Amino acid sequence: MPKRGENIYKRKDGRWEGRYRVGFREDGKPRYHSIYGHSYQDVKLALIHLKTAPTTFHSSGNLTVKTLLEEWLAAVRLSVKASTYSNYRMKADKHILPAFGKIAYDLLTPDQVHEFIRTKLESGLSAKYVADIVILLKSMAKYMMRIHGYRNQIENIILPQNKPTELFLFSQKQQTQFSRFLMTHLNPTTLCILLSLHMGLRIGEACGLKWEDVDFEKCVLSVKRTVQRVHSGDGTRILIDSPKSKASRRIIPIPLFLIDALQKNRNDPACFILSGNKNAIEPRTLQHRFKVLLKKAGLPSTNYHSLRHMFATNCVHAGFDVRTLSEILGHSSVTTTLSLYVHSSMERKIKCMALLAPVF
Repeated sequence: MPKRGENIYKRKDGRWEGRYRVGFREDGKPRYHSIYGHSYQDVKLALIHLKTAPTTFHSSGNLTVKTLLEEWLAAVRLSVKASTYSNYRMKADKHILPAFGKIAYDLLTPDQVHEFIRTKLESGLSAKYVADIVILLKSMAKYMMRIHGYRNQIENIILPQNKPTELFLFSQKQQTQFSRFLMTHLNPTTLCILLSLHMGLRIGEACGLKWEDVDFEKCVLSVKRTVQRVHSGDGTRILIDSPKSKASRRIIPIPLFLIDALQKNRNDPACFILSGNKNAIEPRTLQHRFKVLLKKAGLPSTNYHSLRHMFATNCVHAGFDVRTLSEILGHSSVTTTLSLYVHSSMERKIKCMALLAPVF
């Protein structure tokens, strides 16, 4: 009898039908053909033969990687955000095209790509960044096989293993020290940093906040936009865009102790909170100001993004359920929240282990 996933069925006329994939339509959905037999076993053996038979691919002729990469970029531009496309464009121009642009696509080999990976790692680029570059190249190859039937020779490229570095997070004492410093030096910059520390805002989201996003009656904050610097042609530009995902567009209750701080700095609804006017300030400027404030507060240096991790960890320790925390952070999956944003200190581990004291 047929097993689940075999695509073998018994028809009403008594014959057996087996379906097998022969490619993809232009909309990306798979295209199937069928074979028929008088028994299940006949169809199963025929399908095994078809699946193990060599696949015929079209030749891309003299088309270069550059030509096909440009086609892929033009196609993907229609389905991704401007910031994502800008990131793809930058990686293509800076890394992929100089290395492979002039090579005929049919001559691109796994050995060439693995050598590219080794060279990039030795130049000092992180494993994650190099993997992102290669994933872009692999996406192009997958598209070319699906749309044009060109052989994907780099499908099984082994990506470099990412070794994430542990973010330095402040202790509870240091967080209290920093919060007090910020509250006693209130201005647009310290206010945005407080919102990140106590509401988990990303740096681009903090830069994108306007006063119209603060509902003082309901005591909630709407995250509607993000600010980032993206590559554009030969230079860069500041892009004000919607948040990175649908889940990132969210409404967050404002802690009561921050309402008074916001009221004291309240400005024109159309103005950005950080700049105090209708012009946005970019994240790297806020990151620089953050570093300066840490020094003034007598605290060690850390990355701005660590504020978001501190917030998430504090929420878990305070008893937040993971689903609520995930929505506050703007994650589409609770797995992201747990695996990336929740950290445990030795103090916390000691308290948890103490709960396991046996009863004698």
